[in-house]
Amino acid sequence: MRPDAGQVLHFSEDPTITVFAPHVARTSRQAAAYVWAVDAERAPAYWFPRQCPRAMAWTTPRTTAADAARIIGPGAGSRVHAVEYAWLDRIRSVELFAYRLPAEPFTPIGEPEPHAHVATATVRPLGPPEPVGDLLALHEAAGIGLRVLPRIGDFWAAVAASTLGFSGIRLGNAWA
Repeated sequence: MRPDAGQVLHFSEDPTITVFAPHVARTSRQAAAYVWAVDAERAPAYWFPRQCPRAMAWTTPRTTAADAARIIGPGAGSRVHAVEYAWLDRIRSVELFAYRLPAEPFTPIGEPEPHAHVATATVRPLGPPEPVGDLLALHEAAGIGLRVLPRIGDFWAAVAASTLGFSGIRLGNAWA
């Protein structure tokens, strides 16, 4: 589930949203009110239940072969996502929806690389939300390794200290 050209996506477990109004997200580090969305490259980071903690790593031009082998491992392609066992049933059963939004009002946000797109005005979806479907199958079809661990803390520490590109979402919901 990725956006088409000229689109960005907003993922939600709520299939009843008809308009996206700028707001300050409870977990945001940004003080400004935004509508949040992601592009095709960042969409896989949201193929999870909203509150699911996940740590993600991928190769970049500066990634060393040793880090790729140690963290991503053989057979996982160039990207791996890690979650905790406690979330596996929810990942299998969640009803997740994607809203297609017009890309025009959005601008990239994040340094040194954008991690999302934001709009400062109300945005209406281009159509009804689409069921995302089987999240494990999406990972498989995209060639993204999915690692299920008792705890993701050690994985996150290794990724953050590596030469890989990485992102962590809802890590505060992980088991300590």
